[in-house]
Amino acid sequence: MTWGAILGGEGNRNGGAERPPEEEAMTLSAGDIALMRESFERLQPHVIEASELFYTRLFEIAPELRPLFRSDMTGQGMRFMTTLGVIIQHLDDPEALAPYLKRLAEGHAAYGVRAGHFAPMGKALVATMRETLGEEFPEGADRAWAEAYEMLARQMARS
Repeated sequence: MTWGAILGGEGNRNGGAERPPEEEAMTLSAGDIALMRESFERLQPHVIEASELFYTRLFEIAPELRPLFRSDMTGQGMRFMTTLGVIIQHLDDPEALAPYLKRLAEGHAAYGVRAGHFAPMGKALVATMRETLGEEFPEGADRAWAEAYEMLARQMARS
């Protein structure tokens, strides 16, 4: 199964009718997945710093999201990075990743996370990657991360 099928772009339940452009399924190329895996691997020596920086950037971008999170931001950050690692491992297997994203979405919804909260998180993620890795952040990785995050957030919002 492809990401297009998971997101409704292929073999969708509406009989193949055209979807609005904002709902068209994105695809991740093998090159995009490789860039994401490479940059995530480069992030590992700095994972604690990056996990803390992510929430700093998130709350700068969207301070209204702060009440959704516990006070232990170091632990929260490490859980986020661990989750990101699981997702990165399975980007080339959307069928296996779909149930994981569904459970993740259900857990987030229980904490009050809504679809509109995902966009600032994506911006904070790309900013964190770029800031933490500096010149080690591969060219094109920011686009790959942003597109993948948008696609995954859209999948979670539909769950």
